[in-house]
Amino acid sequence: MTVRRNAFGRQVDSFEEKVELTGIDGGPFHAVFIRAPWVERTGPGVEVLGSLAGPVAAGRIVAVRERHVLATAFHPELTGDLRVHRYFVDLVRRGQG
Repeated sequence: MTVRRNAFGRQVDSFEEKVELTGIDGGPFHAVFIRAPWVERTGPGVEVLGSLAGPVAAGRIVAVRERHVLATAFHPELTGDLRVHRYFVDLVRRGQG
């Protein structure tokens, strides 16, 4: 995969956006983006889990996985929503890698 570092701008350009994540139930995830990259290109084994739909950068890929490796352009640890963390733990427990 190829990413663009700090693609959304500097820290002063940080923002929050709702993101639909494939495989994660419960509706859109409230994502916090701080000096975030975006994914520009993925390889054949990479599954896109989430892209932006809102006005900031529609279509930009912000969550991916390949087997048990999970990458997000946002900071799921900055919210009280543990769904992304649970998703990752479930991948590892199921031996998805």
